[in-house]
Amino acid sequence: MKPTSAFIDTPAPRTDRRERILDAAETCFVRNGFHRTTMLALAKAASMSAGNFYHYFSSKEAIVLGIIERDRNRNAELWEELVKSGDQTEVYIDMVASYFTAMTRDAAILQVEIWAEATRNPAIADIVASADAKGRAWFLDTLTASAGLPERDCGDLYWAMTAMLRGMIVDRATIAEYDPKPALSRFVDMMRAGFAKGGPAD
Repeated sequence: MKPTSAFIDTPAPRTDRRERILDAAETCFVRNGFHRTTMLALAKAASMSAGNFYHYFSSKEAIVLGIIERDRNRNAELWEELVKSGDQTEVYIDMVASYFTAMTRDAAILQVEIWAEATRNPAIADIVASADAKGRAWFLDTLTASAGLPERDCGDLYWAMTAMLRGMIVDRATIAEYDPKPALSRFVDMMRAGFAKGGPAD
């Protein structure tokens, strides 16, 4: 972190400063929680003046939206690259398994913190609900045709998958020595069976 005297710093591209803010926000939300993190603390963590900071984000809710959108955009870019090399359903299973294998405890804590705040903050609840709806729509639009499944069966598979993955995130956040491998193995089996049979495995 830069010293206080460097808050008015050398010019940087807008995207670089936006990334800096999002990185700082993730760290602060994990360490202090969303509710106890102030906009001033976020500006300080990003080594920016408060006035400059507000040019990029007007509220903590806007920052959460930025974090979610950044994660979604990164996954979309990865998907576009990986799907060139194989079957969409297998690429999806491998991508999700790799993502959760690499997930750090801090990343899981951040996700749980956002979910917790969504139970208290209607603005965050709307952001989370919108992100979930977009994720479900993408899953149905992209993988229903690829797997040759009826939309209802693919929808059932989506909800079974979501329940399992959210449980893994909570475990990763709350159990210091959590090993995702057994759950991921079950996830892979469930998804392959679901895509093959038109629903989640028994």
